[in-house]
Amino acid sequence: MHTDAEKNQEQYLVMLKTAMEEARLGLGEGGIPIGAALFEGNGKLLGRGHNRRVQEGDPSAHGETDAFRKAGRQRSYRDKIMVTTLAPCWYCSGLIRQFGIGTVVVGESVNFRGGIDWLVENGIAVIDLHSKECAQILTKYIADHPEIWNEDIGEG
Repeated sequence: MHTDAEKNQEQYLVMLKTAMEEARLGLGEGGIPIGAALFEGNGKLLGRGHNRRVQEGDPSAHGETDAFRKAGRQRSYRDKIMVTTLAPCWYCSGLIRQFGIGTVVVGESVNFRGGIDWLVENGIAVIDLHSKECAQILTKYIADHPEIWNEDIGEG
């Protein structure tokens, strides 16, 4: 018999697959492989997206913002789950905090820790899945394109 925590973990891993599909799409388009998806608390997908900064020349087109925009307007975000392959940067952490998204599921935070601690300090539930797959795809991208990565995290 599964505990609630185990059921949640399984649900989060399924949700992360959607974000990883988006990361791979972005990489295939020549962009940074970071994907995200916004879900209702019951697991229903609202919107999915990926980092499009390179493809669109838009510095604000991060994975989380792309998924958020595609989800459309919601009456409330408190019961929503933002799933992202990488810990959200300060910009995306601000979006999460501004709209009160209740839970953030992070694929990995090894390559970039972003605003995780700040989100937790402000009452957002953050679950880091420590996904090797998420870490590996981005580690390779960073090694191959350090200048684009540094630009993406504001160190360019």
